[in-house]
Amino acid sequence: MQGTFGLSLPKESLIRTSAEYALCYAQGRRMHTRHFLLFVAPPAEGDEGVRLGTAVSRKTGHAVVRNRIKRVLRECFRLHLRRLPVSARIVVVAKRQAGSAALRLDDVTLELTDALNRYFHLS
Repeated sequence: MQGTFGLSLPKESLIRTSAEYALCYAQGRRMHTRHFLLFVAPPAEGDEGVRLGTAVSRKTGHAVVRNRIKRVLRECFRLHLRRLPVSARIVVVAKRQAGSAALRLDDVTLELTDALNRYFHLS
């Protein structure tokens, strides 16, 4: 929807192709959290800001669970992580236990911001 100013992620903020995912897996540095594995890679030439990719395996749970995890990750990114003062490509891979946990937006936000603040050496 065109008129939802700031209520959705623009396509430019998402990692879309398998080639981009493969590049992030190959060039990115890994970070583990309780429920997620993060790959943080330098931005592609011409990229500004932070771009997000999500990967949720079928081992995590059935489709409803997987889609909920992806929605929570995108919402967390939309609300908080785009404010990071650096440019990067971030792929968030859900671990198996993420499907069994009742993940709330607040918990995911805290988990990811703590990990990325440590990675980028922010306060």
